[in-house]
Amino acid sequence: MADITLVSVILPTYNEAGNIVPLIEAIHRAVTLPHEIIVVDDNSPDGTSRLVRQVIDAGQIPGLRLETRMTDRGLTKSIWRGIELARGDTIVWMDCDFSMPPEHIPSLLQCIREGYDIAVGSRFVAGGSAKQGTLSAANESFLATVLSRGLNLTLRLALSPRFRDYTSGFIAIRRKVFRQIRLTGDYGEYFMDLIVRAMMLGFSFVEIPYVNAVRRSGESKTAPNLRVLFGRGLKYLAMILRLWRLRIQHLFGGSVADCNVLPA
Repeated sequence: MADITLVSVILPTYNEAGNIVPLIEAIHRAVTLPHEIIVVDDNSPDGTSRLVRQVIDAGQIPGLRLETRMTDRGLTKSIWRGIELARGDTIVWMDCDFSMPPEHIPSLLQCIREGYDIAVGSRFVAGGSAKQGTLSAANESFLATVLSRGLNLTLRLALSPRFRDYTSGFIAIRRKVFRQIRLTGDYGEYFMDLIVRAMMLGFSFVEIPYVNAVRRSGESKTAPNLRVLFGRGLKYLAMILRLWRLRIQHLFGGSVADCNVLPA
């Protein structure tokens, strides 16, 4: 068994006022190991930061911290900032809309305690399920749901069948991984890059199933309209091509790590 001394749970938020406080409370109940919760908010106009600050001031959740980012915002940058702020030897992050169940975090952490470097909540292994988007759902994108399934199938064929959910975003990971890998990308493509680099560098990983639920409150940021969906699709394609080049580089003995990483 590998000890975990402190778990750092990172919650990157933008307009999650309807979810953030119940989510923080649910995570605090679920994680029985010593832990901290770091909310990195992109200055949400709906008051997400204000609600978190109220919880901090009330002293309800020990170890709860908040950083409100006024500039240089975005999902990947917010997660990376949370990693920089984290004090734990094991880091968890997830979506903040209850689509990823907080009660599954202990299962991810148990995998880390068993010796894995990376444990991923997966929609596409046996027992898991992706959200069932519908054309009538007001807060979910049916097209994004369909494309997510197709994208992951393409990635398994193009990159490696050893991994199934390349766009999960629900993860527990040892901090040491970030001595060699820095997150890169604008939105969900950062996860593809992280997993492919980690496999090439020989980090151990496991996927455990979870059922991806429809968000509890608020609007989806993945694909609020076709223009955003198309733009993100182009970035995903660019990342796939980049990872192909990385694989070729790796085959010829090149480095797969990013030189701009956290200090040891």
